[in-house]
This record gives sequence, structure tokens and C-alpha cells, in this order.
Amino acid sequence: MDKKERMDHFLANEEVDRVPVGFWHHFVSFHDHYLGLDDTIYNKVVAGQEKFIDEVDPDFVKIMSDGFFGHPSVCKKVITTVDDLKEVKSVGPDDPWIRKQVAYVKEICDHAGDNVYKYYNIFSPLQYIRLRFEEYDEDFTKFVRLFEENPKVMTQAAENIAADIKILIKKLYEETSIDGIYYSVQSVQSKDFDHKKHQELVEPLDLELLDYMNQFSKNVMLHICGYGKYTNDLTWYKDYPVKAFNWAVYSEHIDLAEGKKIFNGAPVLGGFDNSEGTLLDRGTDGEISAEVKKILDKAGTKGVALGADCTISQNVPVSRLKYMVTAADQYKND
Repeated sequence: MDKKERMDHFLANEEVDRVPVGFWHHFVSFHDHYLGLDDTIYNKVVAGQEKFIDEVDPDFVKIMSDGFFGHPSVCKKVITTVDDLKEVKSVGPDDPWIRKQVAYVKEICDHAGDNVYKYYNIFSPLQYIRLRFEEYDEDFTKFVRLFEENPKVMTQAAENIAADIKILIKKLYEETSIDGIYYSVQSVQSKDFDHKKHQELVEPLDLELLDYMNQFSKNVMLHICGYGKYTNDLTWYKDYPVKAFNWAVYSEHIDLAEGKKIFNGAPVLGGFDNSEGTLLDRGTDGEISAEVKKILDKAGTKGVALGADCTISQNVPVSRLKYMVTAADQYKND
């Protein structure tokens, strides 16, 4: 099968010549995730992404949004209070954050070509707020504190960001050859935010955006972001209208086989811990092959793709990522 045919069969839960393999990593530091309007950072991300595509030759391309993590109205000053949060507004279609992002995706899509599926990473509106607070401000309590202090203001800020996400999505499909969206979500990391509150305060905007994406292409992958102490109840997302699911197998302690059942048999991606010093980072070829066999013996090969819990370390060698393809091919032919 060629790459697109393999992915078509994966997404349709049909037999493949071998399971698809997809990994990705960042190209700049956490602080630089917010500085894509700086030409030096922008060019570094473009060069890194194109080099990764050329060297790894992936079954599908997940285009990183490095440089564009920060919605402009969340970045114009350090938000510390609910009143500051009220200043988070839509910036509209002509803002450089949207225009340059579209130009970036177009450049990467053109480089990757038409023979491979290209997905662009887009965060949920709440994630754009949380990530700025945690990655850039290095304040790991502010997001939950402000959300609990005034849920209405937080959700209104998210709605304002969502207006720009819709503009971005429309422009991406009109002006680039993007094939799908990789939509990243995370539950509010507070014991007080139960499923009922998630359905009331988080889910409606997620569903609104997913429905909007599906007007252009139903090829959406949902990433349920978990790492370290950040965990999610996967059942909260089982009815989200997406084509495939990716989550942190090792943080959630739910493997691909079990997750596929939770997600009503939908295609699933993952299986490997993305943490440094783990099997993906340090394992031998034999250990990688054994783990691939263990995963696929249990999960099967229909609607299953091999990947990681989240973004992998830049230190994982290209040879390791290419061997993953060899291991998947060996499994199919054993």
C-alpha cells in the first residue's frame, strides 16, 4: 500500500499491509513555542519540520504548531486575575498570528507533497490559555484557580479564542493542502471538575469546534493530553465526533486494546511511552520488536497505529523511528 491507502484503511478499521507508524517532536524550547512571529524562531521551526519529514519519511505528517501556542490576547500581558482574563478577545482574520500560521502550514504541506496525509496541531481554546500559564508564565496553579474563581469569564475567554480558531481552520482548508486536524484537549485538572462540570463548561465548545472542523473534513484525530500527574477520564471523550483517538497509555494506564473498546471501536494511535529513558528512548531493536508484538497481539492490526503518548524527545534517533516501521512490517509478515 502507499501511505494514503494505508491510512485510509487504518481510518476505516480495515486490514493494512502493516500498521501505520507516527511520531513527532518539538523543534524549539517551551518559551519559543510562543514566538513564531519572530523570523528566527519561525525559520527554525520550518527547517526542523522539513528535515524531520525528509529523514523519517512518516506514514502521515503531524505538523507541529511550535511558535503558535500563544493566542495573541493571552500573550499581550501576564494574566493574573479574572479581570485580566476578561481582556482575552478575538483578534480577527488579519492578525499575524493567523496569517503567518497559515503561511507556515502551507509551506510544510507543499514540502510534504500530496502523497501523504498532513494533519495540523490545533489546541482546544482552553488549552491555549492553560499552556500559556504553565509553559511560559511557569505558574501551574493559575489556570484551575481562575477557572474555579469565575467559570463564566474563563469560558467566555475560550469562546473568544474559538472564534479565531474557526477563522484559522477555514483558511487552512482554503489556502493549504491540509488533510486533517489533530485536536488536542485536556480535562480541567481539578477534583472539583467532575463529568457534569466537564459537560457543562468544557464539552460544548469542544463539540462546536469539532462540528465546524467536520464541515471541511471529517479526518480529525483527538489527542487527549496526559503526562505525569495530568490524567483524564477517557470515557468523557468517547462520543466526541472524531475519526481517531490518541491518549497517554502510560499516564492513564489504559492500553490500545482497552481504549479501542472505550472509544466504540474507533481507530486508535499510540502504545509507547514518550518519556525520556523509556523503551522508545533506550530500548534495543529486539526490545522494540517485542513490544510491538505485545501491543498488536492484544489490540490487533485493524484500526491501530503505533505512536507515543504525546510528543517524543528530540533525542530519539531517526534510526529508532525508522526501525519502528521495520518492527511493524516484521509483525505483519511473521
